[in-house]
Amino acid sequence: MGRLLRKGVVFTLLFAGVVAPASADPMLMFLLGIARQMVEAHAARSMSGAVPAPEVLRELPTVYPGTSVEPADLKRLIDDSFLYLSDSQRREIFDSMHAALLDPKNAAVRGAMIEYFADRAMTVRAAQIRLSQMSWREKQRLAGEFKSELASLSPQDQDELGKLLRSGLLPVPNDLNQLLLAAFDAR
Repeated sequence: MGRLLRKGVVFTLLFAGVVAPASADPMLMFLLGIARQMVEAHAARSMSGAVPAPEVLRELPTVYPGTSVEPADLKRLIDDSFLYLSDSQRREIFDSMHAALLDPKNAAVRGAMIEYFADRAMTVRAAQIRLSQMSWREKQRLAGEFKSELASLSPQDQDELGKLLRSGLLPVPNDLNQLLLAAFDAR
């Protein structure tokens, strides 16, 4: 679980989309989509073996090659968008994204990677704000819908989702995470 899953957050946000059935609450489907992406990324990484830690460069480039984006801008975006993660977890996301952006193999898609990541990061931040503004009753309703939607996941995916909830890696306020965890445990 641990380090690999936290590192997988950035790449699941980069390379996966959220598909939601029309009948369910859009916010619930967004959260389930993120959880599903994280579970799939963790499973893929587990099957492929250990992922080497990204190289930490002493001096950051002024801008990422072929873009006008500075590493400081990327770090600020991560810090502002992933408030629910610890400083070290946000640093891991930055280090992973930074290494991917400096990798010469990604030269042709560097701008698209930054644009897509920025879009996903802002979507996560907007969801966090919306969720934090929900009333307790709305959060309880969302947890009830979450419990119903769990049946659509495989037992393995349900187990991984439980681990995500227990570790606090989903982009939800703590009180909602506790409600979702209670709904998960009561399934």
